[in-house]
Amino acid sequence: MAKKSSNNETMMQSLSPLLMFGAVVAVVLSAIGYLGWDIWLASTQWLLVASVLGLFGVYFKNN
Repeated sequence: MAKKSSNNETMMQSLSPLLMFGAVVAVVLSAIGYLGWDIWLASTQWLLVASVLGLFGVYFKNN
């Protein structure tokens, strides 16, 4: 039997691309910070944000 997709799983899968886009934006902000213009966080902190967003993006896609 095929597994029925619940509403929560559908919402999590549709949220995954948004989280991955956020991770890419965080990497871009980190690169801008590396060039000398820190925007709200330091470059290393933006990389941490990017890794967390990417991790949750992959988790939501596979869940």
